[in-house]
Amino acid sequence: MPAGAFKEAVLTTGNTAPAALVFETSGTTRGDCGRHYMETPALYDAALLAGFDRFVLRDGLRLRYFNLVPNPAECPHSSLGYMMARVAKMRGDERTGWYLSPDALRLDAFLADVQAAVAAGRPVCIAATAFALVHCFDAMDAADLSFSLPAGSRAVYTGGFKGRSRTIGAEQLRGAICERFGLPATAVFAEYGMTELTSQYYADGGALEYAGPPWLRTRVVGPDRKTLPTGETGALVHVDLANRSSCLAIQTEDLGLQSARGLVLLGREVDAPARGCSLGAEDVRVRR
Repeated sequence: MPAGAFKEAVLTTGNTAPAALVFETSGTTRGDCGRHYMETPALYDAALLAGFDRFVLRDGLRLRYFNLVPNPAECPHSSLGYMMARVAKMRGDERTGWYLSPDALRLDAFLADVQAAVAAGRPVCIAATAFALVHCFDAMDAADLSFSLPAGSRAVYTGGFKGRSRTIGAEQLRGAICERFGLPATAVFAEYGMTELTSQYYADGGALEYAGPPWLRTRVVGPDRKTLPTGETGALVHVDLANRSSCLAIQTEDLGLQSARGLVLLGREVDAPARGCSLGAEDVRVRR
C-alpha cells in the first residue's frame, strides 16, 4: 500500500472507534495528514521496546531521557512522542524531560537539565529530531557551549536533513553531536521510522547502514515494483509484520539501496512532498 494512501482512506483491520492509539503523519504540503490506527498498544509497545533494547540499550543501562521530540501530552497523535514516552517510562530513571512544544523549543530548560545531569554524573539519553538539534547547536555555538556527558550517555536522532530553509549533512550532524555533548561515535544512533509503520530501523557508530528487528524487512524496488539487486538504488517497500492493525507492506517515496551490511538511505524521490517529524522542529521558535 502506498504510504500516501493513509491520507486518502481509513486503512485498518478493525473498528476505528475503539482504537487505543491514533498516530498522524506530519509535514505534508497540503496540510492534510494520514492516520494509523492501533487496536491495542500492546503490540506497538512490544515492537518498539524490543527494537530499542536490541540496538540502543544493549547494556541495559537505566538512563535519564531528555527529549527534543513532540511531547505526547501536547501532541497525543505523534508516534515519535509516544515512542519516547514509552521508552522513558519502561527503561528510564523516572526523571524525563520534554523540551519541544508545537510552537517552541525550550532550549534554556534543556541546557540547564543537561548541565545538572553532568554535575551529578547521571548518564542520559538525548532523543531529538535532526532540526531540533540544529536549533540547539546554533545556540550552543553562539554561546561557545559544550558538554562532556557522563559515561554511558548516548544520543538518538531521527528525521530528514533537507528542510524548507536549509540542508544539513548526516555526517555533519553526527560530528556536532559528538563534539557538543562529548560522546564517542559509538554512542550516537540514527533512527528511521514512519507513522505508517510499527517498527523502527537504527544505525549506530556513524554507520551508513540501518538494521531492524527480524520482523521488519525492506525491499528496494524499481518502477515495475520488482526487487532490485544489492547495490542498486530504488524506492523502499517496508514489510513490517508488527503492522497487525493496518497493512504489512508499505510503499514509500524514500530512496535507498541494500548493501552487504544493511539498508542505506538516500533521501526522497524527486518532487516527493516534504514530510516527517523533523520539519515541524524546523519551524519552531527557540525560547530562551
